[in-house]
Amino acid sequence: FCYTTACTWLTKDFFMKITEIRDFRSDERLEKLQDLQRKVFELRCQAVTENLQNRHVIHNIRRDIARIKTVIREEELKSR
Repeated sequence: FCYTTACTWLTKDFFMKITEIRDFRSDERLEKLQDLQRKVFELRCQAVTENLQNRHVIHNIRRDIARIKTVIREEELKSR
């Protein structure tokens, strides 16, 4: 995924679908989670230095992080 300000295809309703996240293996989910958390950090740094034009991107990424954490938690509860 490309979450930089240079991406023109980003819209405010762009997000990862929950079915797409469920199709990932557990290690892929964790890798994607770490990647998105790193992206949020980078974008927040850009926002502070006023280099970020579309601040809504951070909101979308944080929602993706929440979706991934939800699926991880569902898998934990299912395995009990």
